Amino acid sequence: MNIYVGSLHFKMKEEELREVFEEYGEVASAKIIIDKYSGKSKGFGFVEMPNDAEAKKAIEELNGAEVSGRNIIVNESIERADRKSNFRGGNNDRRGGGERRDNYR
Repeated sequence: MNIYVGSLHFKMKEEELREVFEEYGEVASAKIIIDKYSGKSKGFGFVEMPNDAEAKKAIEELNGAEVSGRNIIVNESIERADRKSNFRGGNNDRRGGGERRDNYR
């Protein structure tokens, strides 16, 4: 099961996150999301636990728990749909408007 973990301390390391969840069972991976421009933590991450029962227990007991001085948010991660299929922006026509104007001058 993939687990979302939010409200993390910005100095928390992935190994520390892994250790928190290993108290509840096997952890396949622990990833803290890093801002690509600043190189700093965005304050959230994901933990993958192969055993769903252990993952659910971790979610139940860790959601709202204090870790590194912060009350973390823990819940099941829901996979997002493909971003492009949900895009609702305008067209790339520099003239604006939704229709192509072949007679535009």
